[in-house]
Amino acid sequence: MENFDLLNNDLQVTPQGQSYLTESAKWGKFLAIIGFVFCGFMVVLAFLIPALMSQLTQNSSSAGVTFSFTPVIRTAMTVLYLMLAFLFFFPCFYLYKFSAKMQLATKNISQDNFDESLMNLKSMFKFFGIFTIIILSIYALTIVIGIIGAATH
Repeated sequence: MENFDLLNNDLQVTPQGQSYLTESAKWGKFLAIIGFVFCGFMVVLAFLIPALMSQLTQNSSSAGVTFSFTPVIRTAMTVLYLMLAFLFFFPCFYLYKFSAKMQLATKNISQDNFDESLMNLKSMFKFFGIFTIIILSIYALTIVIGIIGAATH
């Protein structure tokens, strides 16, 4: 792949731009930490859900309402929550790495940290882009299957 010098090496980070990057890094770190906390909650909830569903099944039968959560459903919910926590971890991780490296870069005027922070930001956006493509593909497939199913009846 060829490198094209489109900017003629004139791209510079001004003091105002550095201020924006520093503030973005602070907010990014805050959001990443909150994201890690939510990942932890999701993992804890994944292991509490089977017990809660089991208790709900027992209590509902005594109250005259019928809820029936089979062990398969409880296990599926646990796996689903663990998968969601796993998926949510990666953008939080990339955001945290971006923020930490950008804070170092702006504090120490370090080109290596600056480049590494942008690499992590790119990775976060790439993750969200691929994830979005996958979700849109699933939606499209679901719509096509629904149309075919409706047409056959």
